[in-house]
Amino acid sequence: MEIETLKKNHLPRNIIIGVILIALITTLILNFTRAKYRSTASVQVANGTINYTLSDLNIIAAYQENEEGEYVSTDTIPTSGYTLNEAESYCAINDTKDDTIQIEYTDGLVNFYGLSQKGTKCYLYFDIQVCPEGATACQTILADKTIQERTDFSTVLTEDTNGTIYQAPDGEGTSYYFAGNTTENWLQFAGFYWRIIRINGDGTVRIIYNGTSTSTTGTSTQLSSTSTFNSTRTNNMYVGYMYTSEQVHGLGTSSMIKGRVDEWYQDNIATSTDYTSKISTTTGFCGDRTSTTSSSGAPNDTGGTGKTRTYYGAYIRLITNKTPTYDCPDPDNDLYTVDGAGIGNEALTYPVGLITADEVAYAGGVYGSSSRGYYLYTNSAYWTMSPCVFNGSDAVVFNVYSSFGTLSSNRVTSAYGVRPVLNLKADVQLTGSGSASDPFVVN
Repeated sequence: MEIETLKKNHLPRNIIIGVILIALITTLILNFTRAKYRSTASVQVANGTINYTLSDLNIIAAYQENEEGEYVSTDTIPTSGYTLNEAESYCAINDTKDDTIQIEYTDGLVNFYGLSQKGTKCYLYFDIQVCPEGATACQTILADKTIQERTDFSTVLTEDTNGTIYQAPDGEGTSYYFAGNTTENWLQFAGFYWRIIRINGDGTVRIIYNGTSTSTTGTSTQLSSTSTFNSTRTNNMYVGYMYTSEQVHGLGTSSMIKGRVDEWYQDNIATSTDYTSKISTTTGFCGDRTSTTSSSGAPNDTGGTGKTRTYYGAYIRLITNKTPTYDCPDPDNDLYTVDGAGIGNEALTYPVGLITADEVAYAGGVYGSSSRGYYLYTNSAYWTMSPCVFNGSDAVVFNVYSSFGTLSSNRVTSAYGVRPVLNLKADVQLTGSGSASDPFVVN
């Protein structure tokens, strides 16, 4: 008798397995889909990268600023040399701007935050980067400022210039400077009020002392006592912020006014690391002593010693030609502190100096012309650190004249006001708007 083996029916088992597999696959798909909407992904767009939190942005339009300050359409996301104009850039849903969507841009990477609907359109505007990398102070000061360039320095600038800052080249790049009757360059630091002169090409911020209040006139805008520039005037060497006998560029002896400035720094700034840590020691002060024996010729380093009649570089630039410069024409007198890293000498005791005559001219002053309306006018005379002339008997240095605010000059034995100048580090954090009632504050 043959015994027959019966086959098992596997259909029910296969159906169960199939159902389980379908459930697993469905779960994986749903989780993947949710993850895609939760996570930030990256997509390569031309030369740059965009991070997005929604897979189907309908459109991304990019516009790039040109040299004329106009926005032109671009098919690339810039990877360097530009900053995102956050005020102009925006995303829209159904042609309605959505202010809840945030856009961030760093070195070609654009991040969107808060996207919630399909079909979102985003418009990106990129401005030419004007501040050096990491120069946070520069970025704060230039925010909402229109940048212009001046070419005529033969007439005073005393108009209201709020909302405007000017640019000019210097040895490190581009300086952005305040000029005219601005009221937006107030700064508070180390217990004192200051006026911002300019953002240097390296991103540091040059400031001039204004005392313990925001008063714009009177002796309260300078140190408590006046000072002669030097105690003797009968030799070329006494035009120097530092000098050595019979040397055009000598640095062996400090001038009287340098001693006064150093004393103030030692008593008021050097006592606190909270202050000194925010001051640049690598940005110098130009004590230009390029010289010539001709009042109309280019400086050629003739003269400059003894009793030889000598005209210095700023005389030619600001009296003869009306052409100021932020480049220091005399690298031997681009003065740095001992621990500085500048291309010139490292002769200064402390990283503090005075304003230069060229900086006064950029601010709106003109030699011999009344300039009561610009921000450097205080109705009180004070020194610059720029040599002017040795006229055969007197060493003469530039100053800002009292009652007219004009760029002027006088014998070094005259007693005038002292307004120290500092350079703040480029990466200092600033708050405030720059007005007298809400000055920039160094944090």
